[in-house]
Amino acid sequence: MGIIGDGLECAEQEAFTRPIPKSAGAQMRYLVKQLKGTRAAAELLGVSQRTVERYVKDQIRQPRADLAQRLVDAVRARWQPQVRKRRQQQAATTGGITVETRARFGYTAPIGTTDDGRFRRLTVHLPPAYARRLSDARDSGASDQQMRGIIAEGFKDVYFEDGGSRATGLSDVEINDIDYLDLDY
Repeated sequence: MGIIGDGLECAEQEAFTRPIPKSAGAQMRYLVKQLKGTRAAAELLGVSQRTVERYVKDQIRQPRADLAQRLVDAVRARWQPQVRKRRQQQAATTGGITVETRARFGYTAPIGTTDDGRFRRLTVHLPPAYARRLSDARDSGASDQQMRGIIAEGFKDVYFEDGGSRATGLSDVEINDIDYLDLDY
């Protein structure tokens, strides 16, 4: 995933009502239950089926560092799907999404104005329509560049043109270099 997808993932994880399981055995049991078998969990993690079975039975307690990270990432990606869905639905219908970023914004402007890209630190609350579009784009496998386009369009509408009340004549806004990005539903 890119920076936008990772930001959406972090925003969803803030809604979790319970932390993910702490021990490797509990994490592996959860993953086996979600994937409906030890073979699927083993394929996902890149280990043998017997290794997964040993974690499930708590015969192995401490995984290697690389396996521990893959296990945590796999569990976190599947943790509390109803909470995630509810958070996405709320953002897409009533809440919207807040984007805080420090990025280089470039745009095409009328003659006589500057269109040089420059770094700006912005915190903008985008309406629910943009949250819905971002969520749908991520679910359909859109690239990070396509999701940047959605956020740039939202910034153009909300920040640069003030929802249409400011007729700036901007024809295009694009986000180039992102130093920092934080998304919050």
